[in-house]
Amino acid sequence: MSKAWFRHDRFGMFIHWGLYALPARHEWVKNRERMTDAQYDRYFERFDPDLYDPREWARSARGAGMRYVVLTTKHHDGFCLWDSALTEYKVTNTPYGRDLLQPFVEACRAEGLKVGFYHSLIDWHHPSFPIDGVHPQRDDEEAKKQPRDIAAYRTYLHGQVRELLTDFGQIDYLFFDFSYAGRSDLWWGGKGAEDWGSEELLAMVRELQPDILVNDRTGLPGDFVTPEQYQPAGPMEGPDGPIAWEACQTLNGSWGYDRDNFDYKSPDLLVRMLIDGVSKDGNLLLNVGPTGRGLIDPIAEGTLQAIGDWMRLHERSIRGAGASQYAAPPDARYTQNGDRLYLHLFSWPFKHVHLPDLAGQVSYAQLLSDASEIHLIEPDPSRVAENTQPGAQPPGTLTLQLPVRRPEVAVPVIELFLSPTASGENP
Repeated sequence: MSKAWFRHDRFGMFIHWGLYALPARHEWVKNRERMTDAQYDRYFERFDPDLYDPREWARSARGAGMRYVVLTTKHHDGFCLWDSALTEYKVTNTPYGRDLLQPFVEACRAEGLKVGFYHSLIDWHHPSFPIDGVHPQRDDEEAKKQPRDIAAYRTYLHGQVRELLTDFGQIDYLFFDFSYAGRSDLWWGGKGAEDWGSEELLAMVRELQPDILVNDRTGLPGDFVTPEQYQPAGPMEGPDGPIAWEACQTLNGSWGYDRDNFDYKSPDLLVRMLIDGVSKDGNLLLNVGPTGRGLIDPIAEGTLQAIGDWMRLHERSIRGAGASQYAAPPDARYTQNGDRLYLHLFSWPFKHVHLPDLAGQVSYAQLLSDASEIHLIEPDPSRVAENTQPGAQPPGTLTLQLPVRRPEVAVPVIELFLSPTASGENP
């Protein structure tokens, strides 16, 4: 399978949506509050997202500069967003009464977006899923005495994945979540590759969708790795060298709709996180959690629009770009695409920015936002600091002369045109 589109597109939308949008206090609400199935059923009985319009979601993603969208088909609570033949615990049996996935897939394709599915390996509703330290009924001694057969659940898991990869046409991306064998520090009775039958599961996935990309959370290696809620310190490495990676991040710390959580990241912080990831050869999968009526909430919409405003002017520093061989100056990041080197300035210096190792390597520079020229000052060893003149920088340093006024964008970007001998290939 080719990772070319994934490495090129760099920016996608994650969507966590399901019954937990109704309690609106985190997608793990069933776990956190140790709810029984009967208690949680009040959300199943009232799930009716009458304002659901996946075309609006797709347009919001496209407008933000995203090029692929990943939707939760089933989260840990076991509720299915499609008309699965293998369970009654599905959207078609709620008051809404209709499949949610097919319209989503069609809306993404209409906007030219790659289609991704998230699917939980965990299932707190299925009667054969063994109770463990992450299960809502972990403290219910009577429930723990009931026999549960992981093999029966494994058959169910594989059957549902087969449905998802057979009934909806080409699927570009699959995010399994998650394995926790050996995590007794957090959860007893953890499960991993053997429990999921991951070897057979992945073989089936490859057979049904040969071009699909699959993540790393089945307990076996995948096509990319998925750091969650943190930014890696540098390009990620595997046993055989650099590996594809994607940081999955939330807007406010919660994946599902969380009505009273206002700990939102600012748009400029999210833009910096996107830039930081691409500068380290990674992607950003940014999550939204729609409401119980099917809308992306106004704060999230405003954030997406603000990111889109920046992306409209600076997309070419992200799309198709990656890490550079050059070391960026302090409080800045480089991305590179062929002979274009992009300097992202997280803080705006007064008049000058000094770029090590780029003397004689840049033929032209401009602000990316408006294509206005930036003056290049090549090193002069004889220059000494005096009065209104700065002194010479270390050998090989190129100095850019900046306008005093900072451009009115989240992160200013300077596009540097490298000479043929300097451009090379992205690492």
